[in-house]
Amino acid sequence: MPPHRNGNISGASWQEFMLVGFEGDPETQALLFAVFLTLYMVTILGNLTMIVVITLDAHLHCPMYFFLKNLSFLDLCYSSVIAPNALSNFFSSTKLITFVGCATQLFFFSLLVTTEGFLLAVMAYDRFMAICSPLRYPIAMHPMACTCLVLGSYCGGCLNSIVQTSLTFHLPFCSSLLIDHFFCDVPPLLRLACADTALNEMVMFGFCGLIIVGTTLVVLVSYGYITMTILRMRSVAGRRKVFSTCGSHMTAVSLFYGTVFVMYAQPGAVQSMEQGKVVSIFYTLVIPMLNPLIYSLRNKDVKEALRRLSQKHVAT
Repeated sequence: MPPHRNGNISGASWQEFMLVGFEGDPETQALLFAVFLTLYMVTILGNLTMIVVITLDAHLHCPMYFFLKNLSFLDLCYSSVIAPNALSNFFSSTKLITFVGCATQLFFFSLLVTTEGFLLAVMAYDRFMAICSPLRYPIAMHPMACTCLVLGSYCGGCLNSIVQTSLTFHLPFCSSLLIDHFFCDVPPLLRLACADTALNEMVMFGFCGLIIVGTTLVVLVSYGYITMTILRMRSVAGRRKVFSTCGSHMTAVSLFYGTVFVMYAQPGAVQSMEQGKVVSIFYTLVIPMLNPLIYSLRNKDVKEALRRLSQKHVAT
């Protein structure tokens, strides 16, 4: 890999990075491997179950569960972008990842995580229309509109991913290519750059801040109207059902936006990589594992669908 005259390595060359991951003796590495593997397996099982249940049960073929199925798909995909490589590195002596592999991992991770942020806002809007404008709901959230909202979420995620990945990998990297993280992400990569990263940090803070603030406003406004509508309901049972459904979504939103904000949308976030590793575990593995549990354990419709499918399986 040819160095530049100033001693830096070109971002366009085919070098390999080394993922530092987590330090510790073999026992610590084995414990972390077991934790990562458990989280990943529960994530796979939980999200696949949600996708299968929503697909097979006709009672769940409505916009709310269409979005929930897409959320499970995103959780399944972006945890799979990170976890398999991280698991293999726990017992690897080199922990190498190629330039192309690193760029690809960053691109898809950024794409999927940003898309999830937009999708959570779409789900809040869906609940707003269903509860506050029930007569307009079938028209506003017809299948084509739902599909367009999901595709729009992916387009927003793709735009952010292209900008972040291209800006990051156009930087010249120093001869020491040790990424102080367990996967390729923008903050640890910026620390390796031999050029001024002020523009990159400003773009990351600007884009992520704009996305988080914009989608959070959609969520807060939607749930503000929802809360006022719920308080005007006379039926205690109906009020309890709406609170249960919306409470699941608010729990998922708070966990996701909170951890992403800590990592990307505050000045100086790139300076604390040790804290960043812990936060990253939470939103790459813990939240994708919790989402199907949150929505299934707190959702009567999903539990009834699981019961119906299990009865069909026993009957056959």
